[in-house]
Amino acid sequence: MAYTTINKYTDFFNTVTYTATSGTTSVTGVTFQPDLIWAKDRGRAENPPVYDSVRGAGKRFLTSVTTAENDEGSNGISFDSDGFTTGQDGSSGQDGENYVAWNWKAGTTSGLSGGTITPSAYSINTTAGFGIYKRTGTATAGTIAHGLGDVPKFIISKNLSSGSNIRCYHVSIGNTKCINLNEQNAEETNSMWNDTTPTSTVYSIGSNNDGNKSGDTFIDYVFCEKKGFSKFNYYVGNNNATRGAFAYTGFKPAFILLKDANGSSDWQILDNKREGYNPDNDRIKANSNQAEDSTDYLDILSNGFKIYSTSGDYNTNGNVFIYAAFGQSIVGTNQIPTTAR
Repeated sequence: MAYTTINKYTDFFNTVTYTATSGTTSVTGVTFQPDLIWAKDRGRAENPPVYDSVRGAGKRFLTSVTTAENDEGSNGISFDSDGFTTGQDGSSGQDGENYVAWNWKAGTTSGLSGGTITPSAYSINTTAGFGIYKRTGTATAGTIAHGLGDVPKFIISKNLSSGSNIRCYHVSIGNTKCINLNEQNAEETNSMWNDTTPTSTVYSIGSNNDGNKSGDTFIDYVFCEKKGFSKFNYYVGNNNATRGAFAYTGFKPAFILLKDANGSSDWQILDNKREGYNPDNDRIKANSNQAEDSTDYLDILSNGFKIYSTSGDYNTNGNVFIYAAFGQSIVGTNQIPTTAR
């Protein structure tokens, strides 16, 4: 029995680790030309940069601060057929430093229509349920066609023109609230999404400056859930280290982003490439410049992940923890089962 039509998650998402060299560093092994790259220096305090193919090579914003986009030029990241090339920018390419980069594939740049706000550029992938949309603020509430054919469950939105919070929509906290990727703060009531749930054709943006300031440029990353490949859900903490919460994804996670939606805590990133075995699942904080943390908090399993900590970042009793996960299905259409970690 197939649990997904995506037999190789690495066709659409992949994590790579690398050590930067002097001059430029060519990073291969992604297995596709990435359209979204999120990187982090593992060994020292550096802000995590985000690059995408819609904005173009060299242009980045940082997920741990509110600053506007900047252009690193040849010091930043450019996109290659099997990975990327990075220059000497400290956040992605300082000589001798060890890095991790999380990569997503979009790809289609034609055929989008509908909505009241038209993106100036975009790239979408209907198979993986992922799209990138660049747009100009109108200060008037409206809708943006996403072309993904499913209902988005997770959206990351950033004002590129000026300092602002990185606003996130997550299906588990609803359309009247948002949560900021660059902060520890809990969810907040905000009209960012015009109090409207995304549909299979459009997502909505309110009229305020957070997501639609007139004349400013915005970038939106939009994700739909795909069975056996991606999951956007929540678990409830129980403050029990030995019988901690279990989050069922239906696949072996290769990447997990999670946050306590109800309390002040850091955004946690875990993946299957750094260390690469249980219980050593080192965390990186998306909202911080801190180096990789080797303290272990969860196990990655064949069908989800389980918490083994009373840390407030993972397991506050009664609090809702939202997550975004990508990975490998238990069984695909090729009928080949995945193995446990």
